[in-house]
Amino acid sequence: MPELNTSSLPDLIFTVLFFFMMVTSMREVTMKVEIATPKGTEITKLEKKSLVTNIYVGKPNKEYRAQLGSESRIQLNDAFAEVGHIHEYVKQERDGMQERDKPFMRIALKVDENTQMGLVTDVKMALREAWALNLTYVGGKRE
Repeated sequence: MPELNTSSLPDLIFTVLFFFMMVTSMREVTMKVEIATPKGTEITKLEKKSLVTNIYVGKPNKEYRAQLGSESRIQLNDAFAEVGHIHEYVKQERDGMQERDKPFMRIALKVDENTQMGLVTDVKMALREAWALNLTYVGGKRE
């Protein structure tokens, strides 16, 4: 039986690797709300960002204001949502995590500093009903 020629195998592997590097993109959220986070002095950096799920609350961008108005809105991933959608969103995010990481899931609230506290309280109550009790408020460092 003749031996199999494997001299072109490294070229093939690097070609496939290069292809996947070019077509794969990291998921980033398209911001549909404007957020100017409050500044603080006691800021700590999150360690494991893969366990963090973001909820954005702020006024819609200019392109959405004619349709939605200028009141603060909730953004979950790339879509506007109501408070009632938060429970299902948290469930989907939790289901997408590995079983060992689920207890360490953290919700990061990125809230515009001019948002009414009533909406933030409604979001927090919806998170409490979804058993997402580990909350973090995102802010900037005061200079």
